[in-house]
Amino acid sequence: MEKVVRIFKSFEESDRGDRDHYRKLTPEQRLGILCELNLQSPGRAENATSETLARVYRIIKFS
Repeated sequence: MEKVVRIFKSFEESDRGDRDHYRKLTPEQRLGILCELNLQSPGRAENATSETLARVYRIIKFS
């Protein structure tokens, strides 16, 4: 992935620049970015399919 630095004068101009950039990408490129971000997410295990969420529950008895 090629890294590019762009300088903007305002947040609005920056947001427009981001939208324009992502509009120019093909769906395959967008999906590739999504997959790359998913692989870099914190707490990701190498074999995520074997992990399950911890089951947490509480039993409350009403009077």
